[in-house]
Amino acid sequence: MTARLPPVYAAAVRRSVRVTLAAAAGFYLFLYGFDSPVAATYALFAAVAMAGLSHIPGTGRQRAATLVPVVPACWVLITIGTFLSVRTWSAVLGMLVVGFTLAFMAVGGPRPAGAAPGLQLMYILPSFPPYVPESLGERLLGATVGLALLILAEAFVLPDRARTVPYRELAARAADSAGRCADALGSAPYTLGDTALRAAREFGGGLRSSRVPEAERPAGPSVRARGLAHTGLAARTLLGRLTSLPPLSGDPSAGRAGPEVLLAVRDASLETASRLRGRENAVAARSRLRKARQALASEPGPDAAPAALRRQAAVLEVADAALAMSAAAEIAVRGRAASAAAPGRFWYARMRAPRLWWRRLSGHAGQRSVFFQNAVRIALALAAARTIAGLDTLPHGFWMLLATLTLTRTTARQTRSTVRAALTGTLVGALVVAALLALVGTDTTVYAAALPPLMLIAFTLGPVKGIGWAQAMFTMVVALVFAQLAPATWQLAEFRLLDVVAGSAVGAVFGLLAWPRGAHDELRRAVATMLRSAAETVVATTAQLAAGGARAPVVTAPGHRSLQHALIMAESAYAQYRGEPKEPAAPEDARDWQAALMSGHHTLWGADRLLVPPETAVAPPLDREPAEAVTRIGDRVAAGMLLVSARLDPSGDTPGRPVALGTRDFADFSAEPPGAPRPYYAAAEWLESLMTDVERIAGAHK
Repeated sequence: MTARLPPVYAAAVRRSVRVTLAAAAGFYLFLYGFDSPVAATYALFAAVAMAGLSHIPGTGRQRAATLVPVVPACWVLITIGTFLSVRTWSAVLGMLVVGFTLAFMAVGGPRPAGAAPGLQLMYILPSFPPYVPESLGERLLGATVGLALLILAEAFVLPDRARTVPYRELAARAADSAGRCADALGSAPYTLGDTALRAAREFGGGLRSSRVPEAERPAGPSVRARGLAHTGLAARTLLGRLTSLPPLSGDPSAGRAGPEVLLAVRDASLETASRLRGRENAVAARSRLRKARQALASEPGPDAAPAALRRQAAVLEVADAALAMSAAAEIAVRGRAASAAAPGRFWYARMRAPRLWWRRLSGHAGQRSVFFQNAVRIALALAAARTIAGLDTLPHGFWMLLATLTLTRTTARQTRSTVRAALTGTLVGALVVAALLALVGTDTTVYAAALPPLMLIAFTLGPVKGIGWAQAMFTMVVALVFAQLAPATWQLAEFRLLDVVAGSAVGAVFGLLAWPRGAHDELRRAVATMLRSAAETVVATTAQLAAGGARAPVVTAPGHRSLQHALIMAESAYAQYRGEPKEPAAPEDARDWQAALMSGHHTLWGADRLLVPPETAVAPPLDREPAEAVTRIGDRVAAGMLLVSARLDPSGDTPGRPVALGTRDFADFSAEPPGAPRPYYAAAEWLESLMTDVERIAGAHK
């Protein structure tokens, strides 16, 4: 049946059937089978909370796997809510702490973020009087049965037909494409055809988070998730380096190891793809690539032509990216048992899960993190709503908190439009409910018969039609539920409307007071901070190269940690910004924020490649002219980054003003000092790519 519906409706129908089966089965089992209204209430709301209110990404079976560890968390939240409901102040304090903690867990990725609203409801539901701790057993039993029924329904009822491609497979396809490109570049005629170029760009772009379904994004803090994300970044970098590789020079002084390195890159890429697909093998290809790279790096070439040296430097960068991809893929597959971990680039590979979680949480524990801002906003709003509900003793006060939870958005503008649609929908639903209750009275048989089909319609139309429809339909659903739990009159609709108005008002106030523009300003500020940190890394890296390269025990480039943190902040702000409505005709909408984030990655990876190669060796200081040239170019590229940063920062004097700059305005990459050694050309290649990134951010490249 669902196959003939449009895809969006078919998916909504499948999910609606699952949640309706779980919620209705648990509700009727306890209410009419065991005469336990408390257990019936918790069975129904547990299923509705974790399937209707939560937005856990993935297929039904993926959501079922996510829900299994959620069950103990629900026990804890229900228990805490039950015992803190004895006093309004204790319930409010608990709401503040629990609300912040659950919202802040979004730093763990899409699945914790999606489950958080439902878990919030598991605390909200028992945190209202009457204070009846003796009913805790019924509450826990009802919630457990409701969640168990939901897990079974998600896993076995109407399984999803459309399956997304796992990120590991996307990375494997990119590695395959890199292998084909390296094979073409390492074999005659040493060029890439148009088909190979298009495929490389497509597979590289397919690894962007904006093109990967939420359920497949490696966004968690675990070793394997970080390794998989690292694999995707390395694959994109490798494909980009391969498609922009300078042509092979005919100068015999360039050496003959370049093609050998590219063929070793091919083998390592194909081995990586095989490993990601579960076909484990030895690391022979990676070992051969290390040896080929080392041979190319140690070749004499003081008399080689500049074009040959540029090609050699570019091939070494390709090899480094392939080695990083291979090592990261092993970590993604084997976790802490991987043998490829290095103390710098793969700093996370030997850490245990608690420490990695702590690093993720502490890294976002500040007002510049959008995760922190959202957690503070929702915690304060819920605490305020609980205070008002407790002091005024609103009937069905938890509806007020539910409205606050579901209607508060990350921007004041979005909250305002959401509240308007929600109030309209609630008013329509309340009028229908009032008429129904007035006509039917206390005949619970009618309500019992009407509830399941109404739930099917509500959970189908709500996600598709929007918040107005969702509120209208949910108002009718909860009215039919409570009309079966206790005798109800038309005033139940009045209470529902009053609670939603009060809850939406609280959400609107805190949406206006707490970071009202959401990620709009934070994205500009975060990217500006990232560019300043990148400029510092560029200056420090070029200065260290001029002085003689890496010095043991250096394991990361200067400024690696601060730039990495700034990049994480910018990426999280960008992820939220993409989901927010934009201001009309905002100039930021046309800005290439993706290019800005990639410039941070290019800075980080390039600096590490130059100073911390796979086989770290102490290089002699550059001669005076090459040292001055690389330092001068690095300073000018950093100046370009700082100029763009100043224009982006919303706290600056002239934020948002267009930046007009070009490569020739800052750095002359064509003027090469005589007798420049290999490290100079490697640095020049890196700095030129960074200048291209800066120009793209500034709008010079359309």
